[in-house]
Amino acid sequence: MARMAHADDFALTRVRPEAQKHWFGIAVQRFGQVSALSQFLLGATLGFSMTFGEAFLALLLGSIILEVIMCIVGIIGQKEGLNTALLARWTGFGEIGASLVGLAIGISLIGWFGIQSAISAESLDALMPGVMPIWVWSLLFGLAVTAIVAFGFKGMQWLANITVPLFLILVGWSIISELADHDLGELLTGPAPGPSMSVWAGTGIVAGGLIVGAIITADMTRFNRSRADVIKQTVVGVSLGEFVIGLAGVLLAHAAASGNIVAIVTSSVGLVGLIIVITGTLKINDWNLYSSTLGLVNFISTAFGKNLNRVTTTIVLGIVGSVLAAAGILGQFAGFLTILGVAFPPIAGIMVAEYFIVRRWRPELDATRASGRLPETAPRIVPATIIIWAVSAVAGYFITWGIPPVLSLVLSMVLYVIAGKLGWVRGVGIAQTAQLPVDADGRPGDAVPDRATGTTN
Repeated sequence: MARMAHADDFALTRVRPEAQKHWFGIAVQRFGQVSALSQFLLGATLGFSMTFGEAFLALLLGSIILEVIMCIVGIIGQKEGLNTALLARWTGFGEIGASLVGLAIGISLIGWFGIQSAISAESLDALMPGVMPIWVWSLLFGLAVTAIVAFGFKGMQWLANITVPLFLILVGWSIISELADHDLGELLTGPAPGPSMSVWAGTGIVAGGLIVGAIITADMTRFNRSRADVIKQTVVGVSLGEFVIGLAGVLLAHAAASGNIVAIVTSSVGLVGLIIVITGTLKINDWNLYSSTLGLVNFISTAFGKNLNRVTTTIVLGIVGSVLAAAGILGQFAGFLTILGVAFPPIAGIMVAEYFIVRRWRPELDATRASGRLPETAPRIVPATIIIWAVSAVAGYFITWGIPPVLSLVLSMVLYVIAGKLGWVRGVGIAQTAQLPVDADGRPGDAVPDRATGTTN
């Protein structure tokens, strides 16, 4: 227990080379992240309002958007060994901007944590009505995930190795059971059972459904050994997850003429449906809570100068997310995805534009990478970045043509590059960076004195 309590998984440092993992194990986690019950819900949402062909195209376009973002941002995270919220300090946002990114990530992922817990709670109540109130199911399920995440990356890898294969087997069983009484040709060619939705709108929903996961991909890829590993795990994990689970949801929605995928699955295969709900939610909710914790730890470190313990923070956030589930956050699912779909892509756009094109703070990262240390200083705040982030998100929200997530991402890149060329990308203030030595498990030590000045960084 003492060892677990200190397993901070490099929350405020670079990942050490000896702590990096083989790509396949991480790909299993990526696939588990994508192939969750929420992907069923997404597929059912598309299937209820689109033909199979239209839904396939929306999934294809949305997946391409996500994979491009994941690969580029993931390569940055792999090369630097830094999680998203920490990396943002030197990729355009500065210390304050990065803390806001961490806070936004933390809030959004706790929202996802609550949505996933609510899905599970409602399903458990439907299968075992009256056993206990839904809010109690929400708390119990959320606390179970919290306990797993408290063990860090190793505990989550163990969970993925068990739940992902089991989830796929059970999903296959449910699809066969539900579709056995329907003509597959009719499902593939028939009209949408509900009100129509455009392919562009569907693409936006697909991208929005995993856009936060794309932005925080460095949280996962910092454990990769090479750029090739990042690409392999992303293409394999995301493509299979989006199409296998997403299209299954589309077919089930057409077969049942309903968008309520939880009701479809649990009513068609009974106890198996219950296990599907549990395994599908476990494997995505651990990453929701894990990355939310990293974001909040970075925010508190910057805003208040206090380094929180990751395990303690995990427990607190897990309780908060479970309470949100009990309060009914699932009812805000569609609006939640719309906001995420335009608010988060500019983060990736700015990070990519800074790291590969403008390169204002790239030399600091290059100079410290080999030593495993963080740059000694970071800009306190970059006003141009905050403005570009806000403008791009608002434009993506109010401009309805095309694909909003793509619009907000591309606009943020263009604006940042222009600002960089005009010399407007400047940091205001300088923040000293704490240097925390860690062992191979990411367990922190004390801050180390700076050899040149004798001060503690």
